[in-house]
Amino acid sequence: MRSGDGKTRDLVSTAEGSGWDFGMSRHPYHAYEAPLGPRYTVYNRRHMACCFDASSTTDGYWKLRQSSGVLHTGEFPLEFVGPDAERLLNQLFTKDITKIRPGRCGYGIACYHDGGLIVDGVLVRLAADRFWYAQADGDFYSWARSHAHGMDVRIFDPHVYVSQVQGPDSLRVLEAASDNRIPDPFNYFGVATVSIGGQSVVITRTGYTNELGWEFYTEPGHDADDIWAAISAAGEPFGQEMIGLDAMHIRRIEAGILNAGSDFDHTTTPFDVGLGRFVDLDKSDFIGKRALDDAPKHSRLTGLLTDAEPLIGGSLVAEGRQIGRVTAGAISPFLQRGIGIALLETAGAPEGTPVYIDCVDGSQVPGVLAALPLYDKDAAIPRGKLVDIP
Repeated sequence: MRSGDGKTRDLVSTAEGSGWDFGMSRHPYHAYEAPLGPRYTVYNRRHMACCFDASSTTDGYWKLRQSSGVLHTGEFPLEFVGPDAERLLNQLFTKDITKIRPGRCGYGIACYHDGGLIVDGVLVRLAADRFWYAQADGDFYSWARSHAHGMDVRIFDPHVYVSQVQGPDSLRVLEAASDNRIPDPFNYFGVATVSIGGQSVVITRTGYTNELGWEFYTEPGHDADDIWAAISAAGEPFGQEMIGLDAMHIRRIEAGILNAGSDFDHTTTPFDVGLGRFVDLDKSDFIGKRALDDAPKHSRLTGLLTDAEPLIGGSLVAEGRQIGRVTAGAISPFLQRGIGIALLETAGAPEGTPVYIDCVDGSQVPGVLAALPLYDKDAAIPRGKLVDIP
């Protein structure tokens, strides 16, 4: 049975008392979220705010589109360090990570031997023999450890927490927050170390929104209060606020950014969900290569446009038969339409194909298949090449 029915869901809130939150952890900025009435999901055993009582999801969405919003995430960085770190990671990931230079990062996906997807995330190359993999929700640590036998590499939790600053004003916030100048260049998927609150902080030009943005990594030795004081003060002139994952969820659907565990899982290959460009089949070997060599190469993933909010897990019906299921749904304040992502049973249905879509109000509403992303097709916004503030 699913945990939600499309009308209700179960989220975590803070209560008095102790016990039975064993193994879960709060990020260093939890105390700053608390007055806003956060409602958390548990992600990698970490708390990540979905929404706040103090503001609406729509308000958070417009922060992303028009100014700047901050989400303290539940992403879980694992550290890989040692002479064999690169060799192990190149075996675990489908893309050739040897091409990622120190001071750069890349999108990394890992598969089982049968080609089914395990997890995705951002691989940050800090040095020739040192990496952080900021993974989505999933048990990648045990998988990596099991394949590191006999290799000279350490894999461990560095107790690092990732926060995202996203929106058209986000780089202005960074410039105001840093004690020195923003690194030049600081291009898309770049890595840099800057001084924030008098401390050296690793930042990356990445995010979950396809807006202009950056992420900062809070380490155990940091004074998180000083870092947050600098970033919040820098964001105040721009109206920056903390936002929840629900706001980013809308924007990531518009952008065609996938969520591990819902848009893809162990039953789908990278090709099934449009991630084939992150598979280097000409690489000598990696886990899942043999299966992916033989797998169908056409994507079964599609976007949806309709006039209501698609129901996650709901059916897509065309010509009287089910042709797929909804994996993500929302109402877009910008497009003023219901939007979604769906996985089709077979590839080949063209954009514009009319369908009926199960929606959260219990109705089956007409809509169409739509190519992802739903706008900004060339991802010019996150690269800073298009200022599109609606």
